[in-house]
Amino acid sequence: MKIADIRANAYSMPFTSPAFPRGPYHFVNREFFIITYRTDIDALRAIVPEPLIVKDPFVSFEFIKMPDSSGFGDYTESGQVISVIDQDGQAANYTHMMYLDDHAPIAGGRELWGFPKKLANPHLSVASDTLLGTLDYGPVRVATGTMGFKYQSLDIATEQTKMSQTPNYLLKIIPHVDGTPRICELVRYFSQGVKLHGAWTGPARLQLFHHALAPVADLPVLEVIGAKHLVCDLTLGLGEVAFDYLKT
Repeated sequence: MKIADIRANAYSMPFTSPAFPRGPYHFVNREFFIITYRTDIDALRAIVPEPLIVKDPFVSFEFIKMPDSSGFGDYTESGQVISVIDQDGQAANYTHMMYLDDHAPIAGGRELWGFPKKLANPHLSVASDTLLGTLDYGPVRVATGTMGFKYQSLDIATEQTKMSQTPNYLLKIIPHVDGTPRICELVRYFSQGVKLHGAWTGPARLQLFHHALAPVADLPVLEVIGAKHLVCDLTLGLGEVAFDYLKT
């Protein structure tokens, strides 16, 4: 194999059989169940990386079902997203933890964007009159979220604008062969081509349980602020480096 061939074709591991195809990555009927809650603001400030700023003590716990994802297939994920202010003074989201059940999006999400993904067993379903989200790490339940199913419609245009225009941030770390960081960056990305099919809200509750390797309960639920259920199509935009920690 020629050096030029390696340079021209290297984008993922393993080289001869990449864990995921090249993007872009389009999602059809992607379903979100998002519960926003108030937590301990000091706990948030201890984990959100500069130059992002924590202004309000709000976290969104998300259950996301993706039945038709180009290159990634059919999978479900769950995790915590923190409300922040970015270096431009704009309201933004910082993804703190993610857990999912499919290797391809775990590998792609970590290698490309820096999504903090780990293998687990999230689930999103409708149980009678209840939208139900659960997250198990191994045999242990670490999160349960519930919401009244389609109690009240939300304005689709408003929710679509929020999804399209809000910047999202990730802390991407790729180690060197000696274990030191070779890449350590704050990555920014946007959801593109968002087409919202439906948006609803309703009464909601969230329970988090302590686990050594899935410490979602370290950001405790002090008060549920609200919840939403969204169904949409979108393209996951590739990221850009917003801040390089190794060049400061």
